[in-house]
Amino acid sequence: MQAYLRSIDRPILVACGFVILILAAGTAYTAITQGTATFLSPTYLLQQLKVASFLGVVAAGMMLVILMGHIDLSVPWTVAASAMLATAIGGPEAIPVGLAVGALVGLFNGLGVAFLRVPSMIFTLGVNTVLRGLMVMLTGGFSPTTMATPPMQFLAKTEVLGIPMAVFVWALLSLGIVFLLTRTPMGRYIYAIGNRESAAYLSGVNTRLVILGGFILCGLCSAVAGILLSGYSSKAYQAMGDPYLLPAIAAVVIGGTNILGGQGRYAGTVVGTILIVLLQSVLSVMQMPEAGRQIIYGLVIILMLVLYGRGGRSTA
Repeated sequence: MQAYLRSIDRPILVACGFVILILAAGTAYTAITQGTATFLSPTYLLQQLKVASFLGVVAAGMMLVILMGHIDLSVPWTVAASAMLATAIGGPEAIPVGLAVGALVGLFNGLGVAFLRVPSMIFTLGVNTVLRGLMVMLTGGFSPTTMATPPMQFLAKTEVLGIPMAVFVWALLSLGIVFLLTRTPMGRYIYAIGNRESAAYLSGVNTRLVILGGFILCGLCSAVAGILLSGYSSKAYQAMGDPYLLPAIAAVVIGGTNILGGQGRYAGTVVGTILIVLLQSVLSVMQMPEAGRQIIYGLVIILMLVLYGRGGRSTA
């Protein structure tokens, strides 16, 4: 048992401890104020998993980019543009169009970062601004009046055996990410580029294509999140991806992924996502003012990063 615990990254253990602490605090609060342990009910936990699935899909793509030592700040409007164009097209083409938008944005980001060698923070921030301008121009600043298609609503709202379909989508995508990082050459190349891109290049790795592929996958993950979110709310709307950028980055870093690249396990990103969603839920239930929520939210993230520090390199 001790050997197994030692094999788990310290950040993951710390994040799991915080998840248990948050659940205990929320349970105690609801037990005192409402007389019921709401936070331990299966209905509540499944609902939080459903909410976490939206953030988790975004964080999955963000992790791939961060592992390479880059970052994608175009995520907010990639989410929104994919959702808005998918609902605008409608019909059976809606989901493929949404995914295509995400892939194209990722392709453009990858070309700028890998081939033009523009710093990813600057390039993707510019792409995010361009996407926002395009969507405002196409919609006149209003949300599309078209509704999400039945398949989009099915993926976001339907439950199978009592489990939200969105959770299944997140789980399936997670299996794909883990397989990519642990069982494919591209996964090894992603870690190698994050450790030192020049060394990976001299070892024969086509670093430009790997970076390009990583950004395309990040764009696809953002598109999936946009499709799920529009299905959940039955329509797309302006700036629907804005609340997911910083939490996605936080989930990745809280889970132990080095913000400079080369280190991190996907399991940590999953735990970090759940921690952030539960923390937001508990603070909301406690009816804490928005300023107080932001202070506690930020302090928890800082405290966790200070507690676990930086360990050795690890893989998914």
